[in-house]
Amino acid sequence: MLERTALRFLNHVLGAEPWALARLKSFAGQRARFDIGPLSFSFAVSVNGALQSCDTVAKPGVTVHLPDDVLVRLLADRQSIFRSARIEGSADFAEALGFVAKNLRWDAEADVARIIGDIPARRISRDLAASLLAKRDAAGRFVANLTEFIVDEEALVMRPDALASFAQDIGCLCKDLDHLEARLNRL
Repeated sequence: MLERTALRFLNHVLGAEPWALARLKSFAGQRARFDIGPLSFSFAVSVNGALQSCDTVAKPGVTVHLPDDVLVRLLADRQSIFRSARIEGSADFAEALGFVAKNLRWDAEADVARIIGDIPARRISRDLAASLLAKRDAAGRFVANLTEFIVDEEALVMRPDALASFAQDIGCLCKDLDHLEARLNRL
């Protein structure tokens, strides 16, 4: 049920972007599987470039293992999803899927406009974007404040430059200690 709904949504978004269908069309018949923790989502590419359900028994041409926190990353830092994904299988097919996933955008405002009209859809879209930006900004400030508290105020963790300086000081101290020991041994 969830897989069918996801495929329907993805095909809706793909249908609005002819370049994406054209990019996937050359991989007609190939299968892909996305693993997100214990969940797995499989599909095949149809002759027109759309996605269709397929049996999960056959070995997919590409398997993409996504991080467990993919939904959070999708909202916060979309590019980190692709950096942390582990890919197995056909490099060409994986590259095409990755390109489409990185560049495909859902025009939610256009879909809402078909139901309630252009002006209300624009206002809702603008308000949601402002709300999301405010939440993202608040989350960024929270992380910055938490980092400052942990590093500067409580000194639970050292900053990398302070740690490097400390390690350099220890190295110099060890060298000086070796020289002193050598001088003592000569006496």
